[in-house]
Amino acid sequence: MLDDEPHTKVKNHEAIHQQTSKSTTNPSITVSIVKSFLAGSLSGTCSALLFQPLDLVKTRLQSPVKAGEGRLGVLSVITHVLKQDKVTGLWKGLAPTVTRCVPGIGIYFSLLHSFKTYLGSDTPTIIESLSIGAAARTLTVAIMHPISVLKTRYESGIYHYRSVPDGLRKIYVTEGLLGLYSGLVPTLARDVPFSALYFAFYTKTKLFLSPDIVNKSYLPLLHFNCGILAGVLASILTQPADVVKTLMQLHPKTYPTIQDATLYIYQKEGLIGFQRGFVPRALRRCLMAAMAWTVYEHMMKKFGLET
Repeated sequence: MLDDEPHTKVKNHEAIHQQTSKSTTNPSITVSIVKSFLAGSLSGTCSALLFQPLDLVKTRLQSPVKAGEGRLGVLSVITHVLKQDKVTGLWKGLAPTVTRCVPGIGIYFSLLHSFKTYLGSDTPTIIESLSIGAAARTLTVAIMHPISVLKTRYESGIYHYRSVPDGLRKIYVTEGLLGLYSGLVPTLARDVPFSALYFAFYTKTKLFLSPDIVNKSYLPLLHFNCGILAGVLASILTQPADVVKTLMQLHPKTYPTIQDATLYIYQKEGLIGFQRGFVPRALRRCLMAAMAWTVYEHMMKKFGLET
């Protein structure tokens, strides 16, 4: 019994140490996730406020035209909106955009930070970066999709809702749960590859920056340029899914499936139809993502966390 006593004390000490380490680790995990959520939400708010007009123009360009009407270009859409609703008309749909982006981007960045910190490696491979970006975006899209549907309808000018809750209620009453999740599959087909490719491109582009450059004061500009490059590459590959998604969200009863929407676009405009709205979307996605990542990186540095 005397021989076993020191051994027992050691085991008890180890158990206490493990419990202590767990209790001190869990709060730090929670705090880091909350901080990454706040940093992401702030970055989402800034970018949503600035670049909403580009999203509105993109949605109008992708909307089906009425019989006998010609399709408008970017400048024509902007002119039409200014004549009809003045300058504030370019920010139509801002309420659901902010409602989606503030928590949505916060959720995305907190998931990204969690996966990268606690599941990823110090030097992630391309496959690992793609997987982390895809997983974070899939969960975010699934949570925030009803707001995305409402945002698209606000921007189109076809639907008129008094508020975000009113819009969600009307969609649910008239179309059911399927209406709130119309266009989910093409949205995933657009956003998941975009986020996966963007995160992979962004991560790898940052690796090319030497340590002496990274420590200088123009680091935010470098992050912004990395974001622009990653956004362009990802936008090119995901544009067709965005066009299909918009059509399904605006007219879910007419085009309930991807096949219906794809066939309509191809018959109406051919392959060029799948690139409709590319310029304003690419500008918005690139600038918005670049700004979001720049603000996020800056905020995370202020919080004392790695990205």
